[in-house]
Amino acid sequence: MMDPLYTKTHIRESLDPQPSATEDDMRWLAGASAETLVRVRASLPKARVPAAVLVPLVERESGLTVLLTQRAATLKDHAGQISFPGGRIEPQDATAWHAALREAHEEIGLSESCVEFAGYLPDHWVVTGFRVTPAVGFVSPHYELRIATDEVHDVFEVPLDFILDAANHRPRLGRLGDVSIEFFDIPYGERLIWGATAGMLLTFRRLLQVRAERLR
Repeated sequence: MMDPLYTKTHIRESLDPQPSATEDDMRWLAGASAETLVRVRASLPKARVPAAVLVPLVERESGLTVLLTQRAATLKDHAGQISFPGGRIEPQDATAWHAALREAHEEIGLSESCVEFAGYLPDHWVVTGFRVTPAVGFVSPHYELRIATDEVHDVFEVPLDFILDAANHRPRLGRLGDVSIEFFDIPYGERLIWGATAGMLLTFRRLLQVRAERLR
């Protein structure tokens, strides 16, 4: 029997139907003290560049997997890092969801016809000044890709239950401005999921667990 934590209904109802409000920008640091939140906000760039990423959950018979990309080594920002497909929200994008779908199609050729909307994670700040809206979608396992090699080096899947298992999370002390914060990396074989991507996945885990606790 499927773990109820991973059902589509549970996932949908754990997410937000709309992106975070403008003033609701620190939920990604849930659990931090009020003082830490103030210091982190003060240390981040004042300019807020809106961006969106697609968090693709592939519906495999063996269970959900997360589709991730490894960015090209030649890119100016975040070269070689593990990430979700995404980028800036452009004026022609009706919503963050549409921006995430557009970027996924441009970067890896994922057709929006293969993606079903699930909901939003709280916005995440990244040190480069982007405020990123993660849009979660269920992806047909029959998807086909066309990778833009100038942006993406590789595409791969990781089982969702591996990502959400705390035994696979490696703590690391990092800094945001002058604030020390404990982050978690997720090693997977020879790859390392870290930074904002790992942060979004751990936020996803927390939201799933919060709703599961409420149902008990």
